[in-house]
Amino acid sequence: MELPSSSVLVASLLSWKAAVVYGYVLWALFIHLRGRERHRFHRQLTDHSTLVAPYNALMYGFSAVPNQPYVPLDRFPELARLQENWKVIREEAARLFDEGHIRAASGYNDLGFNSFYRRGWKRFYLKWYDAPVESARALCPRTVELVQSIPNVNGAMFAMLPAGGDLGRHRDPFAGSLRYHLGLITPNSDECRIFVDGQAYAWRDGEGVLFDETFIHWAENRTDTDRVILFCDVERPLTNRLLSRFNHWTERTVVRATQTENAPGDKVGVLNRIFGWAYYLRLPGKALKRWNKYLYYAVKFAILALIVFAVFFMR
Repeated sequence: MELPSSSVLVASLLSWKAAVVYGYVLWALFIHLRGRERHRFHRQLTDHSTLVAPYNALMYGFSAVPNQPYVPLDRFPELARLQENWKVIREEAARLFDEGHIRAASGYNDLGFNSFYRRGWKRFYLKWYDAPVESARALCPRTVELVQSIPNVNGAMFAMLPAGGDLGRHRDPFAGSLRYHLGLITPNSDECRIFVDGQAYAWRDGEGVLFDETFIHWAENRTDTDRVILFCDVERPLTNRLLSRFNHWTERTVVRATQTENAPGDKVGVLNRIFGWAYYLRLPGKALKRWNKYLYYAVKFAILALIVFAVFFMR
């Protein structure tokens, strides 16, 4: 393959394609440097939050609530209804837990939370950017009714973190929402907590907390008691009406496509159906990473470099 001449190289580096790449890099750096906690560079480079950096930067720039790790609950008074009815919700969650309905995914069909299952995390979906899940309507109707009564709650589930369990440091990819947790069955201990950008919050029965899940966060349960919470995605309010509509459209198309099932017969979104077979295509790469992670990243970055080269220089 013939290498480009110096004049072609300069022209390519000053082209509109290059300007797009430079802008993307700046957005990605903004995401990387946001907050006090950061991933290592090589992880951030291939993290999903880098992929959607331009979209998320718009969400932050036009956010109607403070861009900080924890958001005051009084900015969302409608969520008080969930906290007021926490015992009703807990009753249904406890029954589902006792009957084994709060569990890991049955296969590779939960793109958003696939990595959590290896750490013992379990869930039961109530809704996911769509109508309530059919199995949830049948098994926990009162909780579904409460969740459905709040229009800006787009997603909801019961989530269990086992005794002694933890979740690793991560950013969630989508800044068009905020995350609400309501303690239902918790150890009521400072040893069971979440860290958002390094700031700790310990779950308590009947207490709610709202945070920005696109800051790096992680969780731990150092007690001998399982923790069960109501976990909700709440639409981020924006100051621009047109951008709010665009965010709502994104939720109802892209994010909805990550919907998955509690039981056979529940709807599975198209992205999770694709993830189901794509996961097996990743197995050789995962095997290479276990054998030699340095070679794995060398191959990964070489492929990225070839893509960039093709975009700039291939005609």
